Amino acid sequence: MTLNRKQLGAEGEERASLYLQKQGYIIAERNWRCSSGELDIIAREDEQLVFIEVRTRTVYAQGTGVNRYGSVLEAITPRKQMQLRRLAEIYLYQKKLRNISLRFDVVLVERGGEEYTINHIKHAF
Repeated sequence: MTLNRKQLGAEGEERASLYLQKQGYIIAERNWRCSSGELDIIAREDEQLVFIEVRTRTVYAQGTGVNRYGSVLEAITPRKQMQLRRLAEIYLYQKKLRNISLRFDVVLVERGGEEYTINHIKHAF
């Protein structure tokens, strides 16, 4: 089955959400949007609020973890990190959340054929 980019992203976010819930996270928001952008997943783990960027990739060289787009962390550029921090500030302001512990994670969902693997990077930036 061939998925277009939007479908692949939606599938990756769904798989990431299910994975996080199995790890004990409570999903507060998915695809939270404002005029400045979007946060993929906002969750709680214990007393910490976690902003999670989901990257879904198709693995082209099966078993090597290499694809033509490079590593997932290369895709989370300093500019992207700054944007995610700004979006988190807007979220906290709108929800009137103060003095809360937070962190930024990245979940990489890799699709190889019909198989998916998940790599969760806590405190990614």
